[in-house]
Amino acid sequence: MKLFSKYLMAVALLIVLGLCINSAKRSALFAAENSVQEQIVAKERQELDALKSGDEEVFANLLADDALFLDPRGTGTKVEVVSHIADFRLEEYSMEDIKFVPLSATSGLIAYKLTEKGKAHGEEFSAKAYASAIWTKRGDKWLCIFSQETPTR
Repeated sequence: MKLFSKYLMAVALLIVLGLCINSAKRSALFAAENSVQEQIVAKERQELDALKSGDEEVFANLLADDALFLDPRGTGTKVEVVSHIADFRLEEYSMEDIKFVPLSATSGLIAYKLTEKGKAHGEEFSAKAYASAIWTKRGDKWLCIFSQETPTR
């Protein structure tokens, strides 16, 4: 009976140890996802801030050369999008209800509701849209490789 009791105690100890290790792995994974999410949200804000300040160089440097953009007018390349921001200026914006999906250890997708006001081609505008973007880290640099906006009703 003593041997059986020691056996049960050893099994119980192994189960508890296994649960602790799994919990630590889950915590590390959650921390890594949060870090990637925080970095991607910060980069998305930096991109919008560049549109607010009119800094075309900062804006362009946040976009991958092979990036693809999508809006109600269709698709666009980095060159096309950057060429259209010369007469575009955000005056204010907000990002609400941000959702995040990790795609890898160094990439992720965010989706959120974007509210913005500004001027485009000399005309004032205000808009609300659902936006999403995929960001990835290439080398030591975070780049947007895809962005989409869908106007709300």
